[in-house]
Amino acid sequence: MVSRPSLETAQASEPDRFVEPLDLGKRVKEIRLTKGWTLEEVSKRTGIARSTLSKIENDQVSPSFTIVQKLINGLEMDLPQLFVETSEHSIAGRRDVTKRGKGVPHPTATYEHELLNSSISRKKMVPFKTIVRARSFSEFKEWVRHDGEEFLLVLSGTVHFFSEFYEPIELHEGDSVYYDAAMGHAVVSSSIQDAEILWVVAR
Repeated sequence: MVSRPSLETAQASEPDRFVEPLDLGKRVKEIRLTKGWTLEEVSKRTGIARSTLSKIENDQVSPSFTIVQKLINGLEMDLPQLFVETSEHSIAGRRDVTKRGKGVPHPTATYEHELLNSSISRKKMVPFKTIVRARSFSEFKEWVRHDGEEFLLVLSGTVHFFSEFYEPIELHEGDSVYYDAAMGHAVVSSSIQDAEILWVVAR
């Protein structure tokens, strides 16, 4: 039996392929100010030059995914927290197809994300597949939380889904959960093989 975790509530030019995130500069500055960090502090945490960070926040440069990965790690957050927009935007007649295995990779210490349909910016949903590498809740520094709502579908394997206000629940292939993403949450694999899940983050 898995016990419920006890964790303090969290405060809310390179050759890589680039995909325009949702108001990335605005989001980075918003997160930095929420955490009370200066540009110098973020520079030390991410290994990104202060001048580059300033240009990112002011939308003067389009960072590569290597830079985006450094931001995710240095700002102590997970992928959806950076890519979910916080303001209203309308969606016109657009379409994007991602063939199997052709999404944009975003590996982290706990998850191996594959960002889907990444050529569309300012979208109201952020879909991605994830291989869950984490095996214990203790591998997370804090709850993952961000604006919007989230849908999770287990594609293969078994996971334990942890959420801030509920007991952990085991989900098997084909099981799904829909939840408020502002509530702290985390997922770990509980099967022999790493589980694979589909995540859809909505505003």
